[in-house]
Amino acid sequence: MAWTPDDIPDLTGRIAVVTGGNGGLGLVCVHELAKAGAHVVLAARDQDKARTAEEQVRARNPTALTEIVPLDLGSLASVASAAETIQQSHPRIDLLVNNAGVMAMPKRTTDDGFEMQFGVDHLGHFALTAHLLPALLRADAARVVTVTSTARFAGSPVNPADPHYTRGYGPWRAYARAKWANYHFGLGLQRQFEKAGLRATSNIAHPGLSNTDLQSRTVREGGAGWLGAASEVLAKRSGMPAALGARPQLRAATDPASRGGDLYAPRYASSGPAVRRPILRRWDLDRRIADLWALSQRETDVLLDVTRP
Repeated sequence: MAWTPDDIPDLTGRIAVVTGGNGGLGLVCVHELAKAGAHVVLAARDQDKARTAEEQVRARNPTALTEIVPLDLGSLASVASAAETIQQSHPRIDLLVNNAGVMAMPKRTTDDGFEMQFGVDHLGHFALTAHLLPALLRADAARVVTVTSTARFAGSPVNPADPHYTRGYGPWRAYARAKWANYHFGLGLQRQFEKAGLRATSNIAHPGLSNTDLQSRTVREGGAGWLGAASEVLAKRSGMPAALGARPQLRAATDPASRGGDLYAPRYASSGPAVRRPILRRWDLDRRIADLWALSQRETDVLLDVTRP
């Protein structure tokens, strides 16, 4: 039987944080986690969209427990402030879904001077996870889910001498690199949890081809050329609706059978039911994770070490 949100166990009393919970796959996650009984924090930059999203969730489920916390992943100050706000209300966090992201943007930088896609998709989530680590480790068995993409296969390790593409920038190349980082971050975090002997786990998910605003925003931003327009048309014609595209990350977040370090994805790469997929392990995986960790800590000036929360 294919996995569906009906398989999500009772989450009553659990605290969940979803980045980018104001639309697309993130909004589906908020709805389904709240429907299962979790108290869900919508961490999002656009507050008008977040309020509309919260209204939609409560219209479908009047008993839903939700709240909104401002979060701009393109600002380390905002990330730190959001984490502090969340932990003031919730000293324990059971689930963190690192869902938000941008795709194939024109060349621009975050508030801290990071290349936008690497800064938002990876570094912002790296810093947020680090800041929320004390609350995550207070949970009995917290779970962190990081959303990647099949674009990671076209990605490459970050050049420590030029991590923000001051030379040779390409929108799709930068997106692939950011998704490569998401993948290795998820695996690296699981390794830290295991080394420390903790019950917390880290999983990875990718949604396949889903018809959300992601492709349309790429086109609106004007940085992706003809490939951006083609991806928008393809998503509208053959992409899965958000309700289906969100299932891999929902399963990664809630499946009791998860072993930690699992990758969940559509069965047929870009579509189909959410299934566990094998991790393709390269001989240099340990070095790639270690290099990404060192660079991420250097750029954000944030330590992510589960032995020193």
